Amino acid sequence: MPRNPGQPFDKRGSASHTAADWLGSDQHGANVLSTARMLLSIEQAAKQVLPPALAQVCKVARIDRQQITLAVPSAAYAARLRQLAPRIVQLLAGNGWNLNEISVKVQAGLLQSQTKTARTKSAVPLDDNALDAFERLRSSLKPGPLADAISRLLVHHGKAE
Repeated sequence: MPRNPGQPFDKRGSASHTAADWLGSDQHGANVLSTARMLLSIEQAAKQVLPPALAQVCKVARIDRQQITLAVPSAAYAARLRQLAPRIVQLLAGNGWNLNEISVKVQAGLLQSQTKTARTKSAVPLDDNALDAFERLRSSLKPGPLADAISRLLVHHGKAE
């Protein structure tokens, strides 16, 4: 199989196809990959202590010597995280991480960067029997908000008088 000139080879001599393969192909990329894996590993360990809502939005932003910086999207999360900092440090030290201090940083755009899954509507259209039932109901109602709502429903479904 032909190879792109910029595409690295894996250990077996065939072209690599993943970002992790590409990052691991040179020393600088391997350092980036190693740091990313370390940050993710510490993040997963720290989330064991956090309440679910806080764990969902808390991200490890950086590690510098024996200090870890955690990022959250608001001051309210930051206040709660500062309260839990001693427990997080204790847990991380117990898991073998040589960390003894936590700083907290508020990053307002953090929630916006999370991937949102698209919701799909699963609506079953009203059949003729249901629409007939709504027509009978509308004719038995006095004028008012409920009768108006049922009229709009019937117009929407093409069953208006």
